[in-house]
Amino acid sequence: MRMWNIETEKMCNQHLLGEHVEMHMFVGCLSKNKSIQGYLDKKLIEVHNIEKRHSELVEEMKKRGFNHKSKLPGYKKIKLGKIDVRANKIDLRNRCKECRKMLGGAN
Repeated sequence: MRMWNIETEKMCNQHLLGEHVEMHMFVGCLSKNKSIQGYLDKKLIEVHNIEKRHSELVEEMKKRGFNHKSKLPGYKKIKLGKIDVRANKIDLRNRCKECRKMLGGAN
């Protein structure tokens, strides 16, 4: 699981939808008081931005014609975590040919 925090329009459908599901998964973990420390240590989540990121993902999903029906459940919002967007862009370029095309070569 991770929060890419990359411009949504520069992500392929698979990664866009995947990150959306993972926002729900993170909220599920937080609601059940499960540890997300490993994700925090690896700079893969910003708890305080889950709701904002979910909204950004949903907006892009709707632009692409996807039908969104899953509201984000409530959770304890705390300022916690920091995403390394530059590292995420590099990782996504290496993982996905479609995202690499949309991201281009600049960081």
